[in-house]
Amino acid sequence: MRTVKELSDITGISVRTLHYYDQIGLLTPTAKSEAGYRLYDDKALETLQQILFFREFDLPLKKIKAIMDDPALDQKQILQMQREMLVAQKTRTERLIASIDDILKGENKMDFAIFNRAEIEEMFDNMYTHMPENIRRIAIDEFGGVENWRTHYIEMLSSEQMQKAYAKVVEWYGGKEAYQDAAKHPMSKEATECYKRRTNTILRKLAAKRDCPTDSFEVKEIVGEYGFVMKQAAGIKKERDFMLAHADYYRKEPLQSRLDKEYGEGSAAFFADAIETFYRRSE
Repeated sequence: MRTVKELSDITGISVRTLHYYDQIGLLTPTAKSEAGYRLYDDKALETLQQILFFREFDLPLKKIKAIMDDPALDQKQILQMQREMLVAQKTRTERLIASIDDILKGENKMDFAIFNRAEIEEMFDNMYTHMPENIRRIAIDEFGGVENWRTHYIEMLSSEQMQKAYAKVVEWYGGKEAYQDAAKHPMSKEATECYKRRTNTILRKLAAKRDCPTDSFEVKEIVGEYGFVMKQAAGIKKERDFMLAHADYYRKEPLQSRLDKEYGEGSAAFFADAIETFYRRSE
């Protein structure tokens, strides 16, 4: 058995941090001495090593605890998971080094992929889990099976074009971790319907102002409300670029025709102009 001080000396982790790990249930002592001092055996040391591996990837302690407490994962599986993370990190690091070498040679080909393969696979699993059953079944039939669907999804999101697109999405959410957290915890069906009704009301108010200049107070007031609601619904930190992207979508088919049909001829273009006026004037 080792004392908390001895464990600290071996691993370089402060005594205070080890006490905190005990408090949150991440690393509990194997036993306590008669005097009440924490004691740790070899298995506890191995557990701490696994925790420290995960910390190398800047994983939140809450997520590490969830992984360590998962009854479906044994030590070998956890180590395999960590190995895959290290391999993915190694691949990304090698790619960045190669890109820097290209720049030093005068060939500017920097490539900063937003999501690695393991993260894309996790995104697919989250999407699959939370997707309505009828939509899931359609996709499975279209691709001829879940694995074919998964392969297509991974290849698509691994492309340079999609990585660049996701770079902007990640920015809207205020960071990759925030986006991933939102993907893991999608809005409930009830909340989705509530936001849908609210945005519909706002767009009807905006459509009723089609004869007003887009820089008029009444139009800007409605667009400001629309941006606030969209920011809440999407769970993002910066709605400006998010809303400007929507303005672009409103000018494209089939969305333009659908909006014009629902809110009146010319509504889609007016929505786009109003949004661009509101947000581009804030630059």
